[in-house]
Amino acid sequence: MASHRRPKQPNSAYATVLSATAVAAVAMSSQTASADPLPDPNKKGAQAQVDRLYEEATQATEKYNGAKERADTLQKEVADLQDTAARKQAGLNDLRAQLGSVATAQYRSGGIDPSVQLLLSSDPDAFLTSAAGMERLTARQSQTLQQFLSQQQVLQQQRTLASTKLKELQENRTELSDKKRLIQGKLAKAQRLLNTMTAEERASRAAEEERANRSSDRADLGNQASASQRASAAFAAAQSRVGMPYVWGATGPSSFDCSGLTSWAFRQAGISIPRTSQAQAGAGTRINSMSDMRPGDLIIMRTDLSHVGFYAGNGQILHAPKPGAQVRYESIARSGMPFMWGVRF
Repeated sequence: MASHRRPKQPNSAYATVLSATAVAAVAMSSQTASADPLPDPNKKGAQAQVDRLYEEATQATEKYNGAKERADTLQKEVADLQDTAARKQAGLNDLRAQLGSVATAQYRSGGIDPSVQLLLSSDPDAFLTSAAGMERLTARQSQTLQQFLSQQQVLQQQRTLASTKLKELQENRTELSDKKRLIQGKLAKAQRLLNTMTAEERASRAAEEERANRSSDRADLGNQASASQRASAAFAAAQSRVGMPYVWGATGPSSFDCSGLTSWAFRQAGISIPRTSQAQAGAGTRINSMSDMRPGDLIIMRTDLSHVGFYAGNGQILHAPKPGAQVRYESIARSGMPFMWGVRF
């Protein structure tokens, strides 16, 4: 089987720096070790716990991404509602001015019609209870009045809906803050565990990451074609990001989390897909068998659907795996994450 030639990676100096600092690449490395007690930091236990904390952080990241996507959607809906309400208020002001002109004319001709008085009072809706007064308005004035009352009702509905959305947005932002603290707490705890390791143990861990990166450099992807031109274009975009660091919540172009990489890559191909791995798992066409996967298909991992990458061919996945790692190719069989299904666009 032919050996796959990958696009040129970032310069060697950049890659060397990333490799040398891989064990320290967490967001909260400056926090102290006083937050909670540490488990027994023997080599095997500490290594296993760091990996578990990184896995938990990546799972929590997808939940954070979902909450953020909802917050962004709510923010746009609120802005649209407020903009619509402002335009309707301007229209109501125009109608009120027209009706004010009616009142002025009636005053000059011998007094203001009681119906118009009611309309221009602090409670214009009370006019509806005095239908007899409508007979004293011209057909044109009556139409303007009905239009005013109708638009006033719609405006109130818009404002009520905007208020409800604002409350939901505030609750969502609280959820975002909680999830952010959870992720940062796990990363900080992992960093404290790393800090308990000896220099030799940290060097061993860094060497393990370097081996994974070298293995990515030599990945044999075969020569299978993608199922569609758009999948091929998205996959090519993701390939151009090999060597970029994993950063939770990041969507590129120079750092990514797992679903940030896949959604960014498809955007480069002119296709909008959902932001989170769970939402991406429900989009497109499901591919249930690994044998039916083609390069550029999304591959959904873990039983909670919290990881996603690109199927790269020949049993390989291209993904942003975890904190402290780079975007790279890895064997699916050795990833330690169960394959759930594929998604084709």
